[in-house]
Amino acid sequence: MKGQRIGYVRVSTFDQNVDRQLEGQSLDRTFTDKASGKDVNRPQLEALLTFAREGDTVVVHSMDRLARNLDDLRKLVQGLTKRGIRIEFEKESLSFSGEDSPMANLMLSVMGAFAEFERALIRERQREGIAIARQRGAYRGRKRSLSDEMIADLHRRVAAGERKATIARDMGISRETLYQYLRAAA
Repeated sequence: MKGQRIGYVRVSTFDQNVDRQLEGQSLDRTFTDKASGKDVNRPQLEALLTFAREGDTVVVHSMDRLARNLDDLRKLVQGLTKRGIRIEFEKESLSFSGEDSPMANLMLSVMGAFAEFERALIRERQREGIAIARQRGAYRGRKRSLSDEMIADLHRRVAAGERKATIARDMGISRETLYQYLRAAA
């Protein structure tokens, strides 16, 4: 019995176009995540892993769309192939079935290492850009979530003994953000 061809698409932000990744592919079903590839905690990836069955083929545009970390990439590929699921990476023209040659496994490691290296370079450039902007006085961090009046209300409510989780929820901020406002006032 021939299995299904299942596509997996990932973009980092909501405004990125997902259409180009598996364009022209004949797929029975596609799972799309709009999330960072820094880890494997992505809802549609988890749904794909639950959905895929022995005999299926998972099609991904490129390795860095599946994982940006070599360990995660290997675990995902090995986990799928051990279940009898084939995985194809279009950009790299590589496929893995569990009966792979040593050369295919080497290519997985090399290409996965490049994806991890690329992510590290992106983070490094971002840190450098922020440092340069700070020196110029152009980087001030993220815009404050609360107005001065809301901050005063926050302090009043905390002083009155109200639960911080309730205050944060009412103001539409996380508890960590609430604590940052409290530390800033100290």
